[in-house]
Amino acid sequence: MQEKKGKTSIQVIDRMMELLDALSKSGNPVNLKELSKLTNLHPSTAHRILNALAHYRFIDRVQTGSYRLGNRLLELGNITKTRIDIRSEALPFMRELHHQIRETVNLSIRQGDEMVYVERVTAEHSAIRVAHLVGAKAPLHVTAVGKIFLIEDGKNETVKYASRCGLKVFTKNTIKDTKTLFTEMEKIRIQGFAFDNEEAESGVSCIGAGIHDDSGSIVAGLSISSPSHRLNRSWGKHVKATAEKITAALGGPKSAQPNR
Repeated sequence: MQEKKGKTSIQVIDRMMELLDALSKSGNPVNLKELSKLTNLHPSTAHRILNALAHYRFIDRVQTGSYRLGNRLLELGNITKTRIDIRSEALPFMRELHHQIRETVNLSIRQGDEMVYVERVTAEHSAIRVAHLVGAKAPLHVTAVGKIFLIEDGKNETVKYASRCGLKVFTKNTIKDTKTLFTEMEKIRIQGFAFDNEEAESGVSCIGAGIHDDSGSIVAGLSISSPSHRLNRSWGKHVKATAEKITAALGGPKSAQPNR
């Protein structure tokens, strides 16, 4: 008896998924008769399951006898998206890039007007270490990936950022005015990756690229940092390619580019 009940429950779930799949394939509300036809379910059976799905907001009744996917599915999707750990998704690709370049690889996220380093891969035996420790922060305009976030913000928001922060100077190479910053941002937009030319720390340079989520929005930055005398500017294409792999792992577009 218990086995029969279990089979019945599974059958109901199968039928529920068939109905949800049928609704997902239509851009418009679908009536009961059409859903019954698409799923090969008896109208009374389809109606009973649809009522249960509507009760839990998995579907909506938009007019008498017609249905569409409900907001509950969107809510669950957003919960799932927020639980995706960017660090765990990025780490295998960061290790791959480190193995290829043999320099420190950083993952950073934006918090307000700063970039925060949340993960790094480095050779512990390296004779020269860079100072981008996990948890360290730096203003957007002095980091490679921070500039990419500013590109996403646009010029108006970047002017507001400069007004708030004053484009604080850290080294002789730090960008000190918005005109120079905009020129640099345009170069970055075209090439798809950015440089930090000893702008945050003397003797240390970086190359960075943006990581995007499934909506195409930038959510993190990938960068390599090394003593300036070792930095090879051709590494930019490798950083960009790795950032795109992480973006793909997050469900994002294959080749997201910074906006104007």
